[in-house]
Amino acid sequence: MAIKQFLRKKLADPNQLSLLDAFFSDGGQNSTNSPQPNAIAPDPAIPPNHRRLHFGTHFLDYRLLRSRRRSVGFLIDDDGLRVTAPQWLTMMDIEAAISAKQAWIFKKINEQRERSVRRLRPPMEWRDGAKLPYLGSDITLRIAFNGTVGARFDEDQRELHISLPGSATEQQLKDRVQGWLQGEAKRVFADRLAFYSEKLGVQFSSFALSSASTQWGSCTADGRIRLNWRLMHFALPNIDYVVAHELSHLREMNHGPQFWTTVQSVLPEFEIARKALRDHESHQLPEF
Repeated sequence: MAIKQFLRKKLADPNQLSLLDAFFSDGGQNSTNSPQPNAIAPDPAIPPNHRRLHFGTHFLDYRLLRSRRRSVGFLIDDDGLRVTAPQWLTMMDIEAAISAKQAWIFKKINEQRERSVRRLRPPMEWRDGAKLPYLGSDITLRIAFNGTVGARFDEDQRELHISLPGSATEQQLKDRVQGWLQGEAKRVFADRLAFYSEKLGVQFSSFALSSASTQWGSCTADGRIRLNWRLMHFALPNIDYVVAHELSHLREMNHGPQFWTTVQSVLPEFEIARKALRDHESHQLPEF
């Protein structure tokens, strides 16, 4: 209170002294009640570094990370959009970069959501009436435990009839279906290889089925081609892409610009099939 005593000695006017007493009596707050700026408390529902941008009637939530990188980077995963920006870049510049890429960002977010939904689908149940993906659409599995062994496809009804002994296990059922699919693969692949090898003007020496977990196909320099039988779950244009891809290696044993030009010469819309195979979720396919 030394300041108050000092000021009382300097002020002689009683009115000034009463104002001085009033000032110190409310803890030093300004008694005129002038408006103060309102501090906006952070929304506890929004985690730190999370922001929101509005684009007309749409909004975009994103996570912002600062780094030493020189440009703005975008990553879309199950948690949404993550933006990584240089330490020195202003928020105005960051939001301008997001705005410039908004069409691509919204497209990729929708694709990610679709993949997430597909991952939630339950695995195939090996029972009568189950749906089996075949050449891009579902066929119905019909199982008869009648003591015989065989497989017959009813194309009109889109049904695969499997006959098994009464004591057959689930694995025996899987083996029978896999055997049928592999037989179909040999037939379809042979037809598509003949078609595209003629269009490309190349000759392959042999082809065989593959069960590789990470490759849809392969081609050696001497013309030996291997194609994954599980391609039979996909639509024919996707199979055609893999066939044309491997045969194009008989012209270009690389993935340079000339190779892709070769693929495009016989399959102009190959990018659509390429993306479909790249984006598929492996666990969506039946487990054999």
